[in-house]
Amino acid sequence: MQPKGTKGYAMDGACRGGRVDSFLFCLILVALLGLGGRDQIVIAQLSDTLAERGDPLIRRPVPLLILGLVCAGVTAGVMAYAGATLAQIVPSRAARMLVAFALALAAVELAWPVRARAPREPTRSLGAIGLVLLWRQLGDAARFVVFAFAVGAPYPLTALLGGALGGGATVTIGWTLGAQTLSRWPLGWIRFGFALPTIIAAVFIGLNARYGAP
Repeated sequence: MQPKGTKGYAMDGACRGGRVDSFLFCLILVALLGLGGRDQIVIAQLSDTLAERGDPLIRRPVPLLILGLVCAGVTAGVMAYAGATLAQIVPSRAARMLVAFALALAAVELAWPVRARAPREPTRSLGAIGLVLLWRQLGDAARFVVFAFAVGAPYPLTALLGGALGGGATVTIGWTLGAQTLSRWPLGWIRFGFALPTIIAAVFIGLNARYGAP
């Protein structure tokens, strides 16, 4: 077996760098765009309602956190698989248009006001809560970003891992802080602020897909 030349090492380094960059960017974006998301609000509300309050500690329901983390991993896997599968089927120009479309949907979801009312009689069924979380997550901005990264990244697994960890981070924040603390944050303005660069990125990627080189 012959030793690698300088070019071989450079190519391996570039591949490793691409994997790390895709993973980190996806993780950070999913964690940021998930702030104030519908799934985080649901987790925060249930965390407050189902918590056992003592003096001075508040014992929050750990099974709820575990369920939220599992749902974040499942939805990241679904969107990453969908993005990677479509990327193998469609031409490169169409794949870039898919990325633009996913980012545009993410921007719309970010700009749309979140009005999640706390249930008067919250269920303690983990199955029912899990279905609600899955439904909320599959249509939110963070998961559209996972889809976009899976389409554009050379290694879709990095989008899955980054999306799962980023989604888990937002779930953990909601579970830890609770709805009362999150309500003091200007989450609506934060999400609207994230929507602007997201739609700009979608427009530029879409124009590049339409008029750029194939």
